[in-house]
Amino acid sequence: MFTGIVTAVGVVREILPVGGDFRILLATDLLKSGSVREGDSVSVSGACLTMLQPGDQGFAADVSAETLAVTTLGSIKPGQRLNLELAMSLSDRLGGHLVTGHVDGMARLVKREPDGRAQRFDFELPGGLERYVARKGSVCIDGVSLTVNSVAGKIFSVCLIPHTLEATTLGSLECGGRVNIEVDLIARYLEQLGKL
Repeated sequence: MFTGIVTAVGVVREILPVGGDFRILLATDLLKSGSVREGDSVSVSGACLTMLQPGDQGFAADVSAETLAVTTLGSIKPGQRLNLELAMSLSDRLGGHLVTGHVDGMARLVKREPDGRAQRFDFELPGGLERYVARKGSVCIDGVSLTVNSVAGKIFSVCLIPHTLEATTLGSLECGGRVNIEVDLIARYLEQLGKL
């Protein structure tokens, strides 16, 4: 479980094909505290992966064929920057919202414009996800917990403050760029309960 508060940005060092999927090697100083171990969960641009070979210089992670197919990790390249967050413990503060790291789909940035010192981003959701995104609700974009400002069909908007633009990869996102989307966990369960 994660909070959507990105604590570091990692850089893809290498992508190694293994069978029908990949192993990625990420450079980051996220692990210098030494409080992680092999097998821990880590959010990599919103996708929950298992940390392998953790060290001072970074870590490796296997990316399954399913994850490659339904997330932006299927198109990453060496040198690319990715948002990182270690899994939370039950004693941590919940600064964002409850995030599982189970990506629901990929959205596309269709508009970006200044909004005071912040930036307003409009994203287009893939079909079927719009029902889970509500005005003033939470959404996780590339591992970043954000508040939804408005929703109009498949288009929703969020406002990114200067800190978020600087501390995450979203500041360099250009129109047409794709991002991983995780809808609010509560919305998913409410729908499931309605089917009972």
